[in-house]
Amino acid sequence: MTVIHDFARPAQDLIDAFRSQSPATLHEAMGKKGALPFPIKPLYPGMRVCGPAVTVSCGPTDNLMIHVAMTLTKPGDVLVVDFKGMTEAGPWGDVLTASALQRGLAGLVIDGCVRDAAAIREMGFPVFCRGTNMKGTTKSQPAGDVNTTIVCAGVIVSPGDIVVGDDDGVVVVPQAEAAATLAKADERERIEAAFREKLNAGQTTVDVLDLKPYLAKAGIML
Repeated sequence: MTVIHDFARPAQDLIDAFRSQSPATLHEAMGKKGALPFPIKPLYPGMRVCGPAVTVSCGPTDNLMIHVAMTLTKPGDVLVVDFKGMTEAGPWGDVLTASALQRGLAGLVIDGCVRDAAAIREMGFPVFCRGTNMKGTTKSQPAGDVNTTIVCAGVIVSPGDIVVGDDDGVVVVPQAEAAATLAKADERERIEAAFREKLNAGQTTVDVLDLKPYLAKAGIML
């Protein structure tokens, strides 16, 4: 069991710059890396999260280390929990949500389920998870780690990595790659804006994306 009390977070202006980026664009900008798998989705449509990761490894039947991690969070953090993909319990509910809001957390990403979903929606706290399960967990097993590098749903997450999520899902940007990824994402946005201008002018996606060579190779002529 390892508990690291603090770590170097990205500069606030860098984090803020990520708020205007979509997870899909960031995923593409990193060379199609960092996306959490399909099952990790927002608890309700319209949820969005952006902030540095505070990491937790625990479970799959006990949430004690989540409570430990909560005491070490700072406003704007995103709690990222490796709950081992366990879907037969809900280690997070309305009580932890109330605590998270009081501490100013930006959201929760968990490889597992949550409960008290209606209350979480009413409280307006962003949660990305595998789904819901009403079953509770124990709080008596001090097994797990806080603020170490974890693997959450198959994606490596280190403390301070930037987590961005919306209706499409969640992407994790390694802190060391954040500035470069942001620059590539901005460039991708400019390219796509130019694409949309051409489409609005009447061009087709075949023309804009230069797809005719691929079609010709397949014997399809337009």
